[in-house]
Amino acid sequence: ALDKKLMTTVLTLDAEAVRALKVGINFVKNPEDRKCFIIYKDQDGVRACRNQCKHQGGLFMKDIEDLHERTVRCTKHNWKLDVKAMQYVNPPDSFMQDELEIVWKDPSVGGLELVELNPPDPWLTDPRGAQELEAGEVTITYLTHACMQLKLGQRTMLFDPWLTGPAFARGWWLLHQPPEDSFERLCKADLVYISHMHSDHLSYPTLKTVSKKRPDLPIYVGDTSRPVFWYLEKSGITLTNINVVPFGVWQNIDEHLRFMILMDGVHPEMDTCVVVEYKGHMILNTVDCTRPNGGRLPTGVDVMMSDFAGGASGFPMTFTGGKYTEIWKAEFIRNERKKLLNYKAQLVKSLQPKIYCPFAGYFVEAHPSDLYIKTTNTKNNPDDLNALIKKNSPGITTWTPKPGSVLDLGVALKDPSRKAGQIESPNSAKTYKDSWDFSLYLDELSLAIDAEFFQHKSWIPFYYNWAGFKNYNLVIRVIETNDDFEPVFGGYDYLVDFLDLSFPPRRPDRAHAYLEIKNRIGVMRHVVKHGLLWDNLYIGFQNRISRDPDVYHHRFWNHFQIELPTTGPDWDLFLQKL
Repeated sequence: ALDKKLMTTVLTLDAEAVRALKVGINFVKNPEDRKCFIIYKDQDGVRACRNQCKHQGGLFMKDIEDLHERTVRCTKHNWKLDVKAMQYVNPPDSFMQDELEIVWKDPSVGGLELVELNPPDPWLTDPRGAQELEAGEVTITYLTHACMQLKLGQRTMLFDPWLTGPAFARGWWLLHQPPEDSFERLCKADLVYISHMHSDHLSYPTLKTVSKKRPDLPIYVGDTSRPVFWYLEKSGITLTNINVVPFGVWQNIDEHLRFMILMDGVHPEMDTCVVVEYKGHMILNTVDCTRPNGGRLPTGVDVMMSDFAGGASGFPMTFTGGKYTEIWKAEFIRNERKKLLNYKAQLVKSLQPKIYCPFAGYFVEAHPSDLYIKTTNTKNNPDDLNALIKKNSPGITTWTPKPGSVLDLGVALKDPSRKAGQIESPNSAKTYKDSWDFSLYLDELSLAIDAEFFQHKSWIPFYYNWAGFKNYNLVIRVIETNDDFEPVFGGYDYLVDFLDLSFPPRRPDRAHAYLEIKNRIGVMRHVVKHGLLWDNLYIGFQNRISRDPDVYHHRFWNHFQIELPTTGPDWDLFLQKL
């Protein structure tokens, strides 16, 4: 039985409306609040869900390619949902849709209700009234990318410190120059929140420097199924005060300060966001979450910050062949950036924060070998998002800081325009980086090229057996290349058939999906040697991909980007068994 205290009726249909439901897909709108729903009817009964894509909240419409009246297509990104199974079929083998409960009314009355389970919002536990803030009591200082320093009374808290080095192997570099004292600020912090394991948020080059001065720096992460610090031991970095905390539970730091980590609704296995509260004033940081907390978030917070830029994927820039012409890519990227801006503006409008800050999008493909990506992978301008927010929600103030800029929340809240507390960085402060120590990091990657085990071709089955992905009708061809994606003399060029995890000399005769992946040799071998995730290759723009058919293989990419074993391949054992 459903607990009525945790139930919300989202749609009611009388007996006549129920009889009018056709077999197959029915699009229904609640006349009271204009919310949209999908009801599927067949001989087995009735199933229902909100008409809202799990990805970025787009509306579904009839799928004209579906001959069986089971599938709907998202108007944003063409995701497809099999409503009979409540499972997404594009991308295939991926997500389940959140289903609504069907509650049938008494037969004498007829009709039904669509009911949504509505557990209490965890941030409402032990509510605290907002107290007046003094000038300088709560300040937010932007350092770079997704790194913010919060002064909260006598405590300081930092978000996602990426202060030096590249992210995603060698594909991303900092766009903004952090203030000169950024490392000092980090080392003195009372607590650090790291949202997820991606290297523009969990930066091992940054933490390596910090660990030499303060290995006991208190770091907090969410209890994701893929541990945020899964690679820490192998990294050789010593950090002794990492705290893994449960989702949806207040973490009390002192009598005035607490925070709560929430999971992402699309990628709960790795992505998180955070609510920070000081004296009843809330700061919401949704970071990179696609659907933070499944779309349930506190409204009316004092400050909200989120990503905005886009471009954090190899698609479509690294794809070749077929439709992937430069004209198609440019049009696709332009449309996707526009959709992202609209989504973020709508999210901000729905949550109505007093102040909104776009951040976590300030990276650049700075290495000369990635000039094509830098030119092609255009990103959103925060000023465009701010303009859209002001148009849709004129009562919300926006803040787009430069490195070292400060928001004094106590001062801002006393000013009706919220502008008074915004303090620009000193004129002498440098905004954009103009040099990066490429050789230091690229030389480290290249060390893997000459690892002894690569002299033996049997490393290939050893590695993919360690990876553990199989029983999937996909064949990939992997080609090791130079920086220009031309095959390297003496480099490997091999096939992997994941249906039976074999390594054939040629493609099989049966029907199968096919991927051809050209990987830069230094990055690929570094990833293989250390058992790293393939986001270094895919998100880091370190490969070029063609596929037949042109289908995204969620199970394959999800496995190699998120689900690889947390213990790396034992190459010493491999060499011993030769």
